[in-house]
Amino acid sequence: PLTTVVQRPVVVVLDAGHGGKDSGAVGPTGLKEKHVALSIAREVKAILDRVPGYDVRLTRNEDTFIPLRKRTEFARKADADLFVSIHADAFDDRRANGSSVYVLSNRGASSEYGRLLAKRENAADLVGGIEFRERDDAVAAVLLDISMNAAIEASGDIAARVLSGMGQLGRLHKSTVQRAGFVVLKSPDVPSILVETAFISNPREERNLGSLAHRRKIAKALSTGIQNYFNEYRPSGVVQVARADNLA
Repeated sequence: PLTTVVQRPVVVVLDAGHGGKDSGAVGPTGLKEKHVALSIAREVKAILDRVPGYDVRLTRNEDTFIPLRKRTEFARKADADLFVSIHADAFDDRRANGSSVYVLSNRGASSEYGRLLAKRENAADLVGGIEFRERDDAVAAVLLDISMNAAIEASGDIAARVLSGMGQLGRLHKSTVQRAGFVVLKSPDVPSILVETAFISNPREERNLGSLAHRRKIAKALSTGIQNYFNEYRPSGVVQVARADNLA
């Protein structure tokens, strides 16, 4: 058989936040963030699966608990070109509303709210009884800093495109890409973004998140932002595929 060289697919890992014993935020009528996040992740996958050249994977496809570090490890083992963590926001003041998109900040969060939010999301590992310990290794820190630069730059570009799409659906909670220290954004070589789709604590937005039609609109906005980026910046690399053509 002959061998033909083709461009490899774009590998996108979708991470539905929370799961299992970790319900995440809960809306006024009891809608759980973990269910909303999984539904949206499945819808994004369904859209991108219909687009040639994409290989889309889910960190979880059922209601199970996955430690935060396991989620990023999943993306790295998949050689992902993009990691998208999907969430629904919450705040004590039920008037809070809108979408936000986050990328990693190495110098701390861009706002006090971002720091509080990161602390809440990072604590999810404790729900599963797993304590996360950072390794304090100077050499590893230098290598991490070097490898993260390109990933963070790409993350910011993708995040801006996704945020623009989310803005077309409704009000943005933050009109610019935010930066915070979410554990799930800390893959050193995988562009990673975290999307807070809406405030599940807001009665109106909880109703929207409870609607499959609206969740599909959110998924469409996410998918469009992702495609806009990779249409312009196709990842490098090719694969060889054996062809069984008969040249008789």
